[in-house]
Amino acid sequence: MIDKKEFLLHSIIKAYIEHLEPIGSSQLKSMYDITYSPATIRGYFKKLGDEGFLAQEHVSSGRTPTTEALKQYWTNRLNFKLEFVDEKAIAYLSNEIGVSVFIQDQKSDTLKDILNVENRYMILEFSSFAITVKFSDALYRFLKDMIGLELVHIVNISKQVGAFEIYEQVSQHLQNKDFHIYNTKEFFSLALRYNFNEESITSFLKGKVLDSIEEGLYFDNIVPEGYIGICHNCKVGNRDTKMLVVGELSKDYDYFYNKISMI
Repeated sequence: MIDKKEFLLHSIIKAYIEHLEPIGSSQLKSMYDITYSPATIRGYFKKLGDEGFLAQEHVSSGRTPTTEALKQYWTNRLNFKLEFVDEKAIAYLSNEIGVSVFIQDQKSDTLKDILNVENRYMILEFSSFAITVKFSDALYRFLKDMIGLELVHIVNISKQVGAFEIYEQVSQHLQNKDFHIYNTKEFFSLALRYNFNEESITSFLKGKVLDSIEEGLYFDNIVPEGYIGICHNCKVGNRDTKMLVVGELSKDYDYFYNKISMI
């Protein structure tokens, strides 16, 4: 059962996302027909402010949710499995709401076998292609334990252990996947505002960022403070895809997901 304080916090967050302006106690009461008095609401606002969930620029102004409050709010609301999405809706809503969406087709390629060619070369056989690299006994034994892993995991592990020959060749196959960006303009605004370096920009524009993350929510590492990255494995039509939504914490993601989801 949600308590009074949490209810009021969720209410002011919803109001702020809708209006993007400070919300006062009387305004919040009338917006959602809340039964508590303005004085009671102000009392809880004070407690929430002391706990770091609401901010107030001036004594006479309304409150706004802090970054921490928005993080917790979306963590609770966006932790779900996304099944099918409407790509046309994504194209439209990404511009309407002001988020960037990155979609990459996922090929279910796995490492099937590793062949030792006279201790000189190794042939890594994947589901739909093969690569050849120089033989190393330690690397050969290491790779044997990776048989059955998907392509994207091979890329991440090979980079972590410094097997750059494998990393470069397998990455080329990942880059050949179908990849689409919706609302590129919003991404460039973000990149310029926060001085993304060339490597970071390329990582997004080439889809490499999708190869390095798993399903879930990201509030740092790939996005700056005040933003969120939402990664889902889902279907677009009959295609298995990975989708990353990037935008400010104050965007209306409830509305976005309700409109793009196909049930």
